[in-house]
Amino acid sequence: MGKMPKWADVALIPFINLVLALVVSGLVVLYIGESPWEAMSIMVRGSIGSAYGWGYTLFYATNFIFTGLAVAVAFHARMFNIGGEGQAAIGGLGVAVVCLSVPWPHWTVALLAATAGAAVFGAAWAAIPAYLQAKRGSHIVITTIMFNFIASALLVYLLVNVFRVPGSMAPESARFADPTHLPNAYDIAPWLGFRRSTPLNVAFLLALVACVFVWLLIWKTRLGYEIRAYGHSETGAVYAGISPVRITMISMLISGGLSGMMAINGVMGEAERLVLDPVQGAGFVGIAVALMGRSHPVGVFLAALLFGMLYQGGAELEFEMPAVSREMLLVIQALVILFTGALDNMVRMPVERMFLRFGKRS
Repeated sequence: MGKMPKWADVALIPFINLVLALVVSGLVVLYIGESPWEAMSIMVRGSIGSAYGWGYTLFYATNFIFTGLAVAVAFHARMFNIGGEGQAAIGGLGVAVVCLSVPWPHWTVALLAATAGAAVFGAAWAAIPAYLQAKRGSHIVITTIMFNFIASALLVYLLVNVFRVPGSMAPESARFADPTHLPNAYDIAPWLGFRRSTPLNVAFLLALVACVFVWLLIWKTRLGYEIRAYGHSETGAVYAGISPVRITMISMLISGGLSGMMAINGVMGEAERLVLDPVQGAGFVGIAVALMGRSHPVGVFLAALLFGMLYQGGAELEFEMPAVSREMLLVIQALVILFTGALDNMVRMPVERMFLRFGKRS
């Protein structure tokens, strides 16, 4: 009778967390002498008030969907994959290898091959920490975060010594051939007001497919049941005949593959070449997205959309309100992550007590 309903856990608590984060962010803006209402208006208008804003908001959200899904899959197996940055970067390497190695006739064929390359490279990078945990007992958080730095250093080496165009000083690969160009929002729906420079591309549709895939995998397959069973109770899963080594490896391979697929959006879709730091923090944002989305694909999509709005709206706020610096925007984003992640129990416990008291009275 007094148990907190599912909708409160999925919707009410994240909403309260978000409101608290925005209130505290408003106090920060007020402290520096600016109007919180005007700042909020600029952020909302800049992120979803025009086709230009939507183009960038959904572009950022695409990155966060992939990394959020990656973290969510690992969460279901009771693992904290904090290596999304490195896995996505190595996924970008896979995209570059595929796009530069073969003269692709059309973008559809190139997209399928590049997606496979990104997933395989990302999964391979996640396989090493997974093996170290499954076989050697190394903690997945420590190994995955170390592999972020290794991936970054490896990418620098390869871009300077292997992929760099002869005669160029820029640490980046050659531009991908024209047939690999992914249609962007302008190519698909110019009547909606999108510009030619809009970064939103068909990778967004691929991200939606990934959401459906994860939902089917986790809730509609035997493997998904085993992953969730292992995440709820390792002892019970072992008693039921589920191999911890197998689940650890498979979960991390899927997680790493999803992180790697983020490179389709940034490397193949926007830059059309491999550059330094193609991830730009999306791997870490994916952790907050998975936490806020309760590791469910629908929640991940909505949380990714919110963070996409924060990123695009924050860029507009920095432009229109000079007193709000880039560092201040990072503070606002950090407050959202703080309240939706680390301080989740601060809201959850009072809400649970409220439902418990209400249930007893009824």
